[in-house]
Amino acid sequence: MAERQFMPCRIAVLTVSDTRSLAQDRSGDMLVARLEAAGHILADRAITPDDRAGIGEHLTRWIATPEIDVILSTGGTGLTGRDVTVEAHRDVYEKEIDAFATMFTLVSMQKIGTSAVQSRACAGVAGGTYLFALPGSPSACRDAWDEILGPQLDYRHKPCNFVEIMPRLDEHLRRK
Repeated sequence: MAERQFMPCRIAVLTVSDTRSLAQDRSGDMLVARLEAAGHILADRAITPDDRAGIGEHLTRWIATPEIDVILSTGGTGLTGRDVTVEAHRDVYEKEIDAFATMFTLVSMQKIGTSAVQSRACAGVAGGTYLFALPGSPSACRDAWDEILGPQLDYRHKPCNFVEIMPRLDEHLRRK
């Protein structure tokens, strides 16, 4: 059987922060470096404040952009009052990828022990686009990419991966 060829995804990176600029965005930089090193395409990058409606508007705009396959957000997944990224993500999801949160917790447990319980990382699908909400720390972004997202966004990964089902994510929208 012939080996599968790599298929690059077009990935947008959204940093959620009231205080960071692009020059200070170490988590966003980490994700961009990882996705580009893997052969994917940076489709867009932005920073938005910790505001549920604003985050949701940004996600919705990117979901509607055909040139974006995947959205990675970083920041706002904790427990404090300003942490509203998870709620904004869930406002736009058509389906949640529940196992992502579980997998992220398992990976985090290996690195930070029981402190992993404080993360609310989540993932879902909307409009044929994958969305992943990651914590704001560079190490958490690195762990999520290296242990979960990198392999799952690689068409060559077996036995299955996110890329191979990408063409069918919006099939319910095409039905008559």
